[in-house]
Amino acid sequence: MANFLSLSAAIEDNVRDGDSVALEGFTHLIPFAAGHELIRQRRRDLHLIRMTPDLIYDQMIGMGLAARMTFSWGGNPGVGSLHRFRDAVENDWPGPLALTEHSHSAMAHAYDAGAANIPFAVFRGYRGVDLDKHNGAVKTIRCPFTGEELAAVPALRPDVAIIHALRADRQGNVLIEGIVGVQKQAVLAAKRSIVTVEEIVEELNPPSPNSVVLPSWTVGAIAHVPGGAYPSYAHGYYPRDNGAYKAWDAIARDRDSFLAWMKDHVLAKSPEDFARHQRKAA
Repeated sequence: MANFLSLSAAIEDNVRDGDSVALEGFTHLIPFAAGHELIRQRRRDLHLIRMTPDLIYDQMIGMGLAARMTFSWGGNPGVGSLHRFRDAVENDWPGPLALTEHSHSAMAHAYDAGAANIPFAVFRGYRGVDLDKHNGAVKTIRCPFTGEELAAVPALRPDVAIIHALRADRQGNVLIEGIVGVQKQAVLAAKRSIVTVEEIVEELNPPSPNSVVLPSWTVGAIAHVPGGAYPSYAHGYYPRDNGAYKAWDAIARDRDSFLAWMKDHVLAKSPEDFARHQRKAA
């Protein structure tokens, strides 16, 4: 049954140094507020997992939280590279970062396998590409029924999954609408989970056809964090701040400008500061 906690308490209770942690959200509902709280609590040696590491993982890597990352694409969407990510890989700053790179399809199937509590995922993939040659986690198996050669990857079972959602009701059921990625699968695959939400309501409205409801028994902790996905967007609440993504390119290029920005905009702030983005966009 889900526990309603402050974001700081949810992170403190559920995320430990050395954990594998998946912060998921595909363009939409990226859990920035939760990532910032991880930074403020100075978690270390994390294995970060995410289909599309973008600004929030750039910030977490640059602040020294990550020892390893499993991912399927990394960049600043529509802008270019993640400079803190590149600095870690190329120069070991602020520390070395081990990488396991997959395709989107492999990541999605691996989460599905974790959610189903089976040890690996099987799918048609990695044909005509070289990524599998650089990733020892990719294997091939032969179908016992047809003889077809297929790709296999280990299941993803994070210690902690963290997502942002639109609403939760008082019973702890969680609603996601709009573009959905692998949030549901990440929560079901993880040992522990944290969901930040825009609103807590008495009951969930009838969901739209393109929606996901996570029942309360699948969720560990719920934190009310209005605006918690900013600068990504929350369907029906606020739009994506494209200017913030563009500005990040210059901020993150230089170590000193990065650290100064993080001091002013993350270390000196709190989860409550995200609410101003919701009000601004409403």
